[in-house]
Amino acid sequence: MNATLTLNVEQRVIEQAEMYAHAHRISLAKLIEIYLKTLTRAETKTTQQITPLVESLTGVISSENVDNYKNDYHDYLAKKYL
Repeated sequence: MNATLTLNVEQRVIEQAEMYAHAHRISLAKLIEIYLKTLTRAETKTTQQITPLVESLTGVISSENVDNYKNDYHDYLAKKYL
């Protein structure tokens, strides 16, 4: 079911949005609809709960090991090729 929505937007923003919509061969209404759907999907993704498996893996690798991986890899390559 479609509904009507009235928005107050700066004229320049409307003109730029119309040019964008025209360049992508889509109506401005459809463009706004897609944008709003994207916003609401992104919001629901961030509110998802962490699964027990992921929770059990949290903290398995210490942050010290993660921070030093570049140095370790550099040392490995230096030993291998020098």
